[in-house]
Amino acid sequence: MSTGEVESAVRAALQELADPETGRPLQAEQVREVRQTEAGLHVRVALPTFAAPLWPELAAECAELVRKALGDAQPVRVEIVPFPRPAPEMGQIGLHAKGVIAVGSGKGGVGKSTIAASLAWGLHRSGCRVGLMDADVYGPSIPHLLGVHQRPEIANNRIQPIDHHGLKVMSMGFLVPPGEAVVWRGPMLHGAITQFLRDTAWGELDYLIIDLPPGTGDIALTLSQLLPLTGAIVVCTPQDVALLDAVKAIAMFRKVNIPVLGMIENMSYFVCPDTGKRYDIFGSGGARRRAAELDIPFLGEVPINIQIRINGDEGDIEGNFRPDAGATYFEEICRTLVRNLARQARAAPPLPKLTVL
Repeated sequence: MSTGEVESAVRAALQELADPETGRPLQAEQVREVRQTEAGLHVRVALPTFAAPLWPELAAECAELVRKALGDAQPVRVEIVPFPRPAPEMGQIGLHAKGVIAVGSGKGGVGKSTIAASLAWGLHRSGCRVGLMDADVYGPSIPHLLGVHQRPEIANNRIQPIDHHGLKVMSMGFLVPPGEAVVWRGPMLHGAITQFLRDTAWGELDYLIIDLPPGTGDIALTLSQLLPLTGAIVVCTPQDVALLDAVKAIAMFRKVNIPVLGMIENMSYFVCPDTGKRYDIFGSGGARRRAAELDIPFLGEVPINIQIRINGDEGDIEGNFRPDAGATYFEEICRTLVRNLARQARAAPPLPKLTVL
């Protein structure tokens, strides 16, 4: 094939790949370069940072499509680069985000905040633009988990979120002195959540992760009234008593028309570091079974891990992505979540064609 024929064949082949954010075929401008080198064919493809956790597998898929199209055995190297696509404005509050995901639980003590912070950090470290909002006004634990305690500044009448190595964070814990209780009624709570969303300079986000209070309070209702949430994730532990409360949380989200994106089972089991023997302290597989019964995705499980506990106590959420902690579990949860969102985009009905009058 000539150089032009090779490029045409590559571009045609990559039309089979759906943009993971929109679900539609790649735009012509997303195939940035097709170049023959001594080492083989080099293809540069631009994809949205919204799907950054999937870039390695999407690169492999692109390479396979190209190899099939060319029908030869030459090596194909696919390089993924960011595709700048602005985030739409969500609701009436001026938030620019491609996905807003609430993380909740039916009861306290299941590690919901640890999961929310780890999910936000995992998406951020993979290349997504991420904000983390602590909506647990009465018991904010995100500042402690991240090891961040400074007060946010005000600039141009906007609250500047704390920048934690590129992750944007906002919490009531930044505004209230340690040890001081927040004693507010519903209207004040609603006002605080509205201000966190409307008056914080979040900038352009791929994801805003919201750590909800435990239980089935009115924060979810407030959020559903303020903006169209992408969905909610429910965190639980395997035993039946925790699953009962998780089912109530799922029912609450459905009642306020917030889609349930899936369940995560925390403290799934314990592997003794001395013997390697597994112990199912709280039972096993309860969340996976209940998710199947309720026809919602199961996003993954996280075992009891001493290092995860140490990281949380020391404000080192990044440590959860080291091999001695829960790196593989949290990374796979991030990939599964984004993969499911990409499937939803592909399955969505196509946009209607505009008729020019």
